[in-house]
Amino acid sequence: MRIGPYRIDPPVVLAPMAGVTDKPFRMLCKRLGAGLCVSEMTTSDPRFWNTPKSLRRMDHVGEPEPVSVQIAGTEPAQLAEAARYNAAHGAELIDINMGCPAKKVCNVAAGSALLRDEALVARILEATVKAVDVPVTLKIRTGWCRETRNALAIARIAEASGIAALTVHGRTRSDFYEGEAEYETIAAVKAAVRIPVIANGDVTSPRKAKAVLEATGADAVMVGRAAQGRPWIFREIAHFLDNGDTPPPPTLAEVRDILIGHLAHLHAFYGEPQGVRIARKHLGWYAKDHPEQAAFRAVVNAADSGEKQIALTRDYFDALVAGVAPAFAVDGEASAA
Repeated sequence: MRIGPYRIDPPVVLAPMAGVTDKPFRMLCKRLGAGLCVSEMTTSDPRFWNTPKSLRRMDHVGEPEPVSVQIAGTEPAQLAEAARYNAAHGAELIDINMGCPAKKVCNVAAGSALLRDEALVARILEATVKAVDVPVTLKIRTGWCRETRNALAIARIAEASGIAALTVHGRTRSDFYEGEAEYETIAAVKAAVRIPVIANGDVTSPRKAKAVLEATGADAVMVGRAAQGRPWIFREIAHFLDNGDTPPPPTLAEVRDILIGHLAHLHAFYGEPQGVRIARKHLGWYAKDHPEQAAFRAVVNAADSGEKQIALTRDYFDALVAGVAPAFAVDGEASAA
C-alpha cells in the first residue's frame, strides 16, 4: 500500500489511541513490525499547542518515516492551520480524526460527531488538503448510529476532496466498542473508492488480520487495543501474511527485554514521576495472563522511582524465565500463613 510517496510495508498500522500511542510506544511498535504508526490525537486549537502535553505529542525527533500525526477539531480553518503547524514540526502525514467515540470529544462536535454533518466534513477535508503539501488521511466510523450509517457517502466525499487514504472502523459511534465489526460495510467502502482503505476493528491476531483483509478487500489493517501489552503482534501479522503460518510467540526473556526497554523509554521521555505513573498501565497489559500477575501489579504499582519499577519488573520476569515463583508471591503466601 502506498500513501502519497510512502510505501506502507507491511500493511499493518498502529491505531491512534489517546494515552497509549505516545512516542515510546510508536517507536517500539515500528521496531517490532508495524508498517505505519499514527500518533495520539492532537488538538487543532492553537491555544493548547504550547502546553507540555501538546509539546510532547508533537515531538517526533528520531521517529522513522513516515511520521503520521492525527489532528482533531470542528472548524475547517482551524484544522487547516493545525495541519500546517504539524507539517512544519515534522509530520509527514496528517490524519483527521472523525472516528473517536469518546463523549468529551463528541460533546464538542468533534471526532465521530462530525459524521452527522456531511457538508462540514467536505469543508474540513478540502481546507486541510489544500493547506499542506503532505498527504492527508482520514479515519471514520461507519456512521453516527446504525440508523444513519453513511460511510459510503463520507468515503466519496473524502476521495473527491483529495484524501490520500481512508481508515474505517467497522462500528458506528453509538456502538462504541460493542458488538462485532461491520466488515461488509468496509468492503462496500473499498469497492466504492479508488484510494487505499484501511480496515479497523477487532483485528486481534494474525489469522484474524488475514481474514479481515480477505473479507473487506482492504489495502491494510489497523490494530488498536490488541497491541496493548503485545507490540510484537505486528511482526506476527506480517509473518502470517507473508508465510501463512503463525510464528512462535516471544520467549519470556524477550518479553522481559522488550518491556524493560519500553519502561526505560517512558521514564526518559516523560521524566519522573510522570513516566513511572504512565508505565503502570503498560505493565498491567504486559503481565496479563502471566502467573501471579495480580500480585506483581500490586507490588510494582507501588514503586516510586523508575529504577525500582524496572528492578521489580526484571525480578518478576527473571523468576518466570527460571520457572520459579516470584519472590513477592512467596513472601505473600508466607505472611498470609
